[in-house]
Order: sequence, then C-alpha cells, then structure tokens
Amino acid sequence: MGRTTDFLVNLRRIIKLHESVLKQIGERFGLSLTEAKIISFLHNNPGKDTAADIVELRMLSKGNVSQAVESLIQKSLLEREQDRDDRRKIHLFLTSKTKPITDCVDCLFQQFYKEIFDGFSDEERELFHKINNHIGQNTAIAMIRRGLQ
Repeated sequence: MGRTTDFLVNLRRIIKLHESVLKQIGERFGLSLTEAKIISFLHNNPGKDTAADIVELRMLSKGNVSQAVESLIQKSLLEREQDRDDRRKIHLFLTSKTKPITDCVDCLFQQFYKEIFDGFSDEERELFHKINNHIGQNTAIAMIRRGLQ
C-alpha cells in the first residue's frame, strides 16, 4: 500500500479501537456512545467544557451532543452553569456520580495507550507526540485555507 493509504488506514484503526473502548464504557454503565464520548471528553480536557467545544474537537453533530447532554443531565451525571461574562455560553460539569465511569475511562484508556504504543521507547513516544502535534497544526492551517472550518 502507498504511504497515504497506510497513514489513513492507521488513523481509522486507531479511531475504531478508541470507539470500541468508549462503547465498552457505555455498555458497562448504560450510556450511549455519544454520552460516553462526552463524559470522556470532559474528564480528559479541563477548560474545554462547553457543548461547542465538544462539537468542534470531537467532530460530533450539534444535535447529537445536545441530546446526549440533556440525557446526561437527566441521569444526574452532568450539570450546566451559565458563564458569568457571556450569558450565551454554558459550561458543563461532571457530577460526583461519574466517578466510577471516569475511573473506568482512566483504566481502559491506559490499556488503550499501552496497546498502541507497545514496543515504543519513551523517546519514540515523545517523538510521536511532537510529530502528531505538528501534523495537527499543519492540518488546521490547511483546513482554514480551504474554508473547511
């Protein structure tokens, strides 16, 4: 296979494996995949706590995020609070009831990283993260240039 194909196949495999972990969390705790994604996102991304952040960074539809947020609030797993400076902005917070879920997220994603970085040295992992950040920056610039954001 060509390098581009290899790269894209690897990305798809990583995403599929990542989603399988989230599905496992959802099944264990009676959550939809989107609900599990939201809990995982809020747990792992301090300061990124609005529905808009989730839509943008997880590339989920506004409707799906809105519906899942409402469901999580009904389940007492999520609370919302209006921003003090910008009343249009609503911050989302995990409740203490999510502790068993976030503990599971931590455990399963530790295993996920262990599996995908198996055989990597600490230096290779660090190099991967540097290259990944650089690719992310280049991709964001290219998307802006092409009007995709």
